Amino acid sequence: MFGTPFYFNLIRKYVILVGTLFNNIRITKNDKNGTQISLIKVPVTYAPKDKMLARVIQDPGIDRQTAIAPLPLISFEMGKMEYDGSRKLPTINKVVVKDSSSPSKLKYQYNPVPYNINLQVYIYAKNAEDGTKIIEQILPFFTPDWTTTVSLIPEMEIKMDIPIVLNNINYDDNYDEAYTKRRAIVWSLDFTLKGYLYGPVKSGGIIKFIETNYF
Repeated sequence: MFGTPFYFNLIRKYVILVGTLFNNIRITKNDKNGTQISLIKVPVTYAPKDKMLARVIQDPGIDRQTAIAPLPLISFEMGKMEYDGSRKLPTINKVVVKDSSSPSKLKYQYNPVPYNINLQVYIYAKNAEDGTKIIEQILPFFTPDWTTTVSLIPEMEIKMDIPIVLNNINYDDNYDEAYTKRRAIVWSLDFTLKGYLYGPVKSGGIIKFIETNYF
């Protein structure tokens, strides 16, 4: 309907960006004297909250040292996308670069369309302190946004500053359920990523001469 197919992996890049923010969080385990006995890297995975919580809680061998899903754990998922008219750029403006395959031509792209992408990050812990150790390594960086530069379309040399806004935080504890169930404390963080979506790359000749008549 709209012409030549195109794809720049932009939505995938935005999702990967959010996961990358949390892929290097570590917490310490101490003995009763306060001496550090281990350093744990918190795993990150893309998965819905309900699916991961079911894996955490519905463990038939609750007394086993190794459960189905080790805690602490971080998962995240993408939610709805909304057009953001407040960030709209002039539609007819272009990004232009030289065409490496043909010196006599230029490649160009019209200004992108702004979209807000909602993403949810879930932090699972089996005790309150593990959860707060993770939360306190995240919240100080969001005031309430964190902005990072992303290479969106390398062939067009397009790099954009992408803000990620922390909207709200929720805390949930299933400790009041049956004693035989595995306890899971869940922190839910709601983010909005302010991204852009680009149209196809086009090619055109370079204007070398202009002829103007005056009357």
